[in-house]
Amino acid sequence: MESIKTWNINLNGLLAILELAREKEMDKIFFPSTIAVFGKTTPRINTPQDVPLLPTTVYGMSKSTGELWCNYYFQRYGVDVRSLRYPGIIGWQSLPAGGTTDYAVEIYHEALKNGKYECFLAENTRLPMMYMDDAIKATIDLMSAPKEDIHVRYGYNLAAMSFSPAEIAQEIKKHIPNFEITYKPDFRQDIAASWTESIDDSKARSDWKWKPDFDLEKMTIDMLSHLS
Repeated sequence: MESIKTWNINLNGLLAILELAREKEMDKIFFPSTIAVFGKTTPRINTPQDVPLLPTTVYGMSKSTGELWCNYYFQRYGVDVRSLRYPGIIGWQSLPAGGTTDYAVEIYHEALKNGKYECFLAENTRLPMMYMDDAIKATIDLMSAPKEDIHVRYGYNLAAMSFSPAEIAQEIKKHIPNFEITYKPDFRQDIAASWTESIDDSKARSDWKWKPDFDLEKMTIDMLSHLS
């Protein structure tokens, strides 16, 4: 069953690494978490660092459980484990693979190739997003920070921008005036509706001085430039 495979890949691999880190007293461990840990019990606007987690997907369940294991290994064994709750990641170097946030990658490809795009989310579905450059920067910054500055061991909230399909389409039209977008929401709409719209990442900003470089305008210019 696909859901069991998802659970095994995300959890069994993490547990093996955490146990190895404990046995070998390894320096640092990184665990990538995600906004998929949030669910309908989570405030959707400016989601705080510490909130009830009730994810609606196996992926989100495995990540929220992984966060608990990370925190446990730090508290129990002192393993220097660090984690980020990534929003939707957008980059020009990889093709979209059908994920809920992948429309924000597909739309650039289709805008350049066909001048139009049919979006699988509703036009006003707002989600937190981040450009790949900032995701890499955040990871390096977190892992480079002194141990005493890390106060969250189960997944720092991480944010850069939030936008809807309509807003990203409007930004693309500034560069491709004839671009057209239509909407045909599918099963991913329900998943997106269970996620947060914007993230409060003030803890990351105060603990290890996180600050993104890209907003929607700057990201769009860079995406279109590279894909062209």
